[in-house]
Amino acid sequence: MHIQEWLRSLRSGGGEQLEVEDLRSLLPSLPSLSSLSSLLGLGALASLTAYWLATRPRAIRPPVDLQSQSIAVQGDPSCRRSALLPDDNLLDFYFEDTKTAYDMFQRGLRIAGDGPCLGYRKPGQPYEWISYTEVAERAQVLGSGLLAKGCQPNPKQFVGIFAQNRPEWVIAEMACYTYSMAVVPLYDTLGVEAMVHILDLAEISLVLCDKEEKAMALLTNKEKGLTPKLSCLVLFNDYSDALVERAQNNGVEILPLEQLMNLGRQNLQAPMPPQPQDLAVVCFTSGTTGKPKGAMITHGNIASNTSSVIKILEGYFVIRQEDVSISYLPLAHMFERMIQVSMFCHGARVGFYQGDISLLMDDIKTLRPTFFPVVPRLLNRIYDKIMGAVTSPFRRAILHYAVRRKQAELSSGVVRNNSLWDRLVFNKIQAGLGGNLRFILTASAPISPTVLTFLRAALGCLIFEGYGQTECTAGCTFSMPGDWSAGHVGAPLPCAMVKLTDIPEMNYLAKNGEGEICIRGHSVFRGYLKDEEKTAEALDSDGWLHSGDVGQWLPNGTLRIIDRKKHIFKLSQGEYIAPEKIENIYSRCSPVLQVFVHGDSLQSHLVGLVVPDPEVFTDWAKERGIVGSYEELCQNPDVKKAVLEDMTAVGKEAGLKSFEQVKDLCLHPEQFSVSNGLLTPTMKSRRVDLRKAFQEQITLMYGKTTA
Repeated sequence: MHIQEWLRSLRSGGGEQLEVEDLRSLLPSLPSLSSLSSLLGLGALASLTAYWLATRPRAIRPPVDLQSQSIAVQGDPSCRRSALLPDDNLLDFYFEDTKTAYDMFQRGLRIAGDGPCLGYRKPGQPYEWISYTEVAERAQVLGSGLLAKGCQPNPKQFVGIFAQNRPEWVIAEMACYTYSMAVVPLYDTLGVEAMVHILDLAEISLVLCDKEEKAMALLTNKEKGLTPKLSCLVLFNDYSDALVERAQNNGVEILPLEQLMNLGRQNLQAPMPPQPQDLAVVCFTSGTTGKPKGAMITHGNIASNTSSVIKILEGYFVIRQEDVSISYLPLAHMFERMIQVSMFCHGARVGFYQGDISLLMDDIKTLRPTFFPVVPRLLNRIYDKIMGAVTSPFRRAILHYAVRRKQAELSSGVVRNNSLWDRLVFNKIQAGLGGNLRFILTASAPISPTVLTFLRAALGCLIFEGYGQTECTAGCTFSMPGDWSAGHVGAPLPCAMVKLTDIPEMNYLAKNGEGEICIRGHSVFRGYLKDEEKTAEALDSDGWLHSGDVGQWLPNGTLRIIDRKKHIFKLSQGEYIAPEKIENIYSRCSPVLQVFVHGDSLQSHLVGLVVPDPEVFTDWAKERGIVGSYEELCQNPDVKKAVLEDMTAVGKEAGLKSFEQVKDLCLHPEQFSVSNGLLTPTMKSRRVDLRKAFQEQITLMYGKTTA
């Protein structure tokens, strides 16, 4: 580095953390001492050194000892709670005035007032904003309209919301909370049978929809006599006379949102806020088999879960009023909802994407969010795109060197995006995500340590990983600030205890620090709506939620997800197989975008279906001397052989046993997705549907490998 470059770096406030060797490396570029005296003088050099010492980046002190992030409860090492707590009493709320989701929004209203709250945009246009005051006023008006239509102001009143993420979704939710009603989110991919099941089970009479097509889908069920309680549909968008006529013929009233709002203005009621023990939402989990189950989440559940994240981040990262989150993950699921409640509690902003996932990056560049909730699949695509764009060996070497330098800073506790390496190497990557990110949270599935470590360096912002499920509101573990290691999901949140229990048939024993992950605390749900049998399966008599995931306590008190109890099956020789664990390992292969591992109890080995990553697959094959289109490569037996070898090598490195490795695979060019019925809305494989869809290929693979 030339001395002038270093000086410019210091002036901009982002000087590198230079070691003695770095300072020595500057000496050859310095003039002779005599000319140095005339230019700067020895005093200037001393000042320069003092300035560097004063302005170099400082590591932020972690809130706990990172070698002891959780504490054994009553001396039982298999049961642990957050080291942030002074004793075994769990956290139920952070602020005295935030004991419900309604309270949390009201706190944001007091902070922000007429400041921006909800943002939306039209194609090619900047974001427009609705203020906190406007949102609160509209929620009261809409809630009063619901009461005028016969809804009761109590948590036994369920109101359906069937819409994509948009401001009206949140306003409708807040309208329900203003009058203690509970929300039941609906979503397209549930399917007709599941939708009917939910409407009948929750006895829903009124649903708020965004588009006419969704209202038509609900009317189709009504025409068949499947949803007798349904009597009113409220539309956010314009609709046709045909919809009104069809609805009237089936005893259903159609109202535009504005008409219901006018009814509310004419019959305005004072707010009737909920209590912590009241139901806030019945969140139906899509599941991979069977009918969806309605997880009953209370306001206290939401407050404790959100408060725990605030507690972990206190003194390290505080959400500010000017912070903004991009909303694109489904509001029908708790992860996105908890993000939004956290933002509202601090008077921050939430900007919605346009509803088209292909336009998400354009929305991000326009919104320039500081807060970015993600699922690992999206981070994997970002990583693959970055690596795919670096083609020359020289540029790749520079990238890896810059990553190592940034990772060295991370290991010492420094997180920043203004270093020399950020300006020279990573600025375009950061600009691609708006250039303003302060915080990323990844959850819903395991993420590769390689991807997580790389992006922490390249993006120069805090990236936390969480683990949980709907039944514990959202999260039960969370990364500890200052711990930038990978390969685990953090320590228990302050609202919950986490313990591991024996799974003898899989040889996981709590005494060895391994077992099924169980959760108990303020964030654990009340049970499944009108389903005592499923509730008893999930919640034991002591109130422990059994997750079905297998975890391992690490020496530093963090939790690692190592397996899945559900979906296990036996091979013909009696070996137990947990396919999701194997799929997570295989997904680390660069050409693999999605993978489905299948086994049969009549067979002694596994086979797999692989969807190659279209962004890297052709280049990956070309490096191996095989050329062709994406579709042609999927049919090429040499390519299949190369992918299988790559997967086998990755599996071996990860410690897979021989019987856990697939012996044959099929390359499939079309991605598994929610729209084609092969993924749940939370991006989990619908294993039964995948098996049915690819039964022919599975039969052929077993025919070849057993021949």
